[in-house]
Amino acid sequence: MDTLTPRERSVLMSRIRGKDTKPELAVRRLVHGMGYRYRLHRRDLPGTPDLVFGPRRKVIFVHGCFWHMHPDPNCKRVRMPKSRRDFWKPKLEGNRERDLRNQAALGEAGWDVLVLWECEIIGDGEALAAKLVEFLER
Repeated sequence: MDTLTPRERSVLMSRIRGKDTKPELAVRRLVHGMGYRYRLHRRDLPGTPDLVFGPRRKVIFVHGCFWHMHPDPNCKRVRMPKSRRDFWKPKLEGNRERDLRNQAALGEAGWDVLVLWECEIIGDGEALAAKLVEFLER
């Protein structure tokens, strides 16, 4: 049973953003500070990647652990909601399947893909910077 009224739930869900999230902004600041330049949310690419490095043919997706079902069993941010599982389970699994299809389509088109998870971004900044350099320079 949902503890909120439908109106309260609607207001709460309307505040969830798909672009310019805190983890995405953190990655953008870090990448820009490292001297890399990129485009945002290219709609002509599968999945509309968050950061696109055109000449390098590389893209970065910044995924929220809950919404994209982070597969890491140690991630504490991913959980299945306790109410309305008949709605949430197919919704979240569908998100995950769509992500995998988009990543495969990008790979087939010659793009390298890096997925950064919300829990990775919040954690160790030096490890994240090293991961980004390793991805962008290979």
